[in-house]
Amino acid sequence: MSAALERATGSWAVSYRGVPTISVFYGIVIQMFWRDHAPPHFHVLYGEYEATLDLRELRLLRGALPRRAHALVLEWAAEHRDELMEDWNLCSRLQHPKPIEPLT
Repeated sequence: MSAALERATGSWAVSYRGVPTISVFYGIVIQMFWRDHAPPHFHVLYGEYEATLDLRELRLLRGALPRRAHALVLEWAAEHRDELMEDWNLCSRLQHPKPIEPLT
């Protein structure tokens, strides 16, 4: 795990809003809830913005993001789709997801 990811996934990030945080980059926080509803998805926080994106289709399910932040999230998610699905499966079994390298 990179030093940047270790800093980003410190106790403040993992417990942010009581939800597992799996990555942080450019001020964007990526989270997954335990035992969340289908379809497989992840949550994105960026400033005052919140969004939910489908894991399989990488499309916006709910909320909004600024155009640039949305593009960064899509780029990151495309690079880590298998890891995201693994984390979804862990969360569905109430297990802590694994950190995923941030976009650099």
